[in-house]
Amino acid sequence: MFEIGNSLREARVRQGLEWGQVELATKIRAKYIRALEEEQFEVLPSGTYIKGFLRSYAEFLGLDGQLYVDEYNSRYIVSSFEDTPQRRPRIRQDRGVERKVVLAALAGIAAVTALVIVAWKFGGGDASTSTPVVLRHKTVVPKGLQFVGIKKGTYLEVRRRSPSGAVVYQGTLRAGDAEFLVGTRFWLYVRRPAGVRFKLAGKPLSLPLRRNLRVVVTPTKTARASG
Repeated sequence: MFEIGNSLREARVRQGLEWGQVELATKIRAKYIRALEEEQFEVLPSGTYIKGFLRSYAEFLGLDGQLYVDEYNSRYIVSSFEDTPQRRPRIRQDRGVERKVVLAALAGIAAVTALVIVAWKFGGGDASTSTPVVLRHKTVVPKGLQFVGIKKGTYLEVRRRSPSGAVVYQGTLRAGDAEFLVGTRFWLYVRRPAGVRFKLAGKPLSLPLRRNLRVVVTPTKTARASG
């Protein structure tokens, strides 16, 4: 994350520009420019205008406008009723599902331990001569999608099963960031496939390297999706 407002203000000050000069050049009202620099997004007309103003102002200052729009999208969400920005909580894997998987694994281990104790107590025969009971159990490892940011990272959106499925991850994945989502079928939108590495069910995923990639992935296949 970076400070949207501070970086815009510092770029303007470095270039010796006043708000009035920026208003004349960009046709963005000075009070809106000030609101962008102070991150008072509720002052601006709507989420659509905010993104347009951010892009135009950043590019006027010689900055990457899309980078500022992506940062805004990763931190704020627009209400469909009031069209006003609200801080976006980072969407991660449902912790309830993870707890259920962990509890199920612990229950299995407890059951195996109980069987060993019962076999030892009630197996009969001389304990010094009887053959010890050896029970083997297989550790349950949940299947899921693992991804880690590499190089310059990328903006990433992950949904369950299809383009209309529930969003389980959304945001800018930076180099070194890693996530794990339980499941076997996901829809992915990847802005820069070269900036992320995927594994599904423990196996590496090989994805096309074209930008703005949209695909449905399963442990057996990768299918392109239209949206």
